[in-house]
Amino acid sequence: MDGTFLGLEIGGTKLQLVAGSADGTITRRWRHAIDAERGADGIRAQIVEWLPEARALSPVALGVGFGGPVDWRSGKIARSHQIEGWSGFPIGPWLQELLGQPVCVDNDANVAALGEAHRGRGRGAASVFYATLGSGVGGGLVLDGCIYHGARPGESEIGHVRLDKSGTLVEQRCSGWAVDRRIREAIALHPGSPLAELASGTQRGEARFLAAALDREDPLAHAILSELADNLAFALSHVTHLMHPDRIVLGGGLAMVGEPLRLAVTEALKHYVMEVFLPGPALFLSGLGEDAVPTGALLLAAQGPAKIPMEPTPTGR
Repeated sequence: MDGTFLGLEIGGTKLQLVAGSADGTITRRWRHAIDAERGADGIRAQIVEWLPEARALSPVALGVGFGGPVDWRSGKIARSHQIEGWSGFPIGPWLQELLGQPVCVDNDANVAALGEAHRGRGRGAASVFYATLGSGVGGGLVLDGCIYHGARPGESEIGHVRLDKSGTLVEQRCSGWAVDRRIREAIALHPGSPLAELASGTQRGEARFLAAALDREDPLAHAILSELADNLAFALSHVTHLMHPDRIVLGGGLAMVGEPLRLAVTEALKHYVMEVFLPGPALFLSGLGEDAVPTGALLLAAQGPAKIPMEPTPTGR
């Protein structure tokens, strides 16, 4: 489909609006950090501020990736786990009235999965499971180029899968905020470690120093990585046994740890998957990074109810 499309990402920490083409290519971007204290009203005000410039591009449709459960059929938000004021809000109809063009809304992890399946590390695979490790933990499944929803509201909520019978959730161990907390606890006990030195004076976001500490062969960083990888692999073993995706793609801020994380999760996953299913799905790091959701949102806008043709498989991991 020809024309300019818009893609909107509404997350827990950032808000992005992009313009681009039907194949997911981004040509223009607006970005704003989210002030959680202003809640949903502040986010809506920022979107309204951007719309005159966006409308000047004569877009034909808008795709939205929202950070929480949504009813993708009606475009109504179920709730946000991080920002107050979204529960029950009809964001699809609201945006359609403002823009005057069709609007498609979906969960941000579903939208990122769509982006990775077509433009990232899932290209060419018939089934792709995407796990985003950010402020929360989300998941999305793409089958033959289309998001799989299941029953309403229809998200692959891996972040709310339980790690044990006591109720510990994947999100409580594998989200960025959970790893930040784990690092704070660890460096309080090991103040002389390289990780403690790197994170000194930091009030939040300690996980961003994990990769640098691993480069310095910090035993504390390796222990935290091993713990994270083990919990995540246990969660992904359920995905493997139930869905058998061809590929699993890891995205979000924690995926910036890079190859050490991919290798650690790949190794740990072997211990939780039935022998008959080994070696299990190929595990990749996101190929789109922070552009996974906006790229997927452009594809969602262009796709509508139609199916997007798959692209050739990339070589290597």
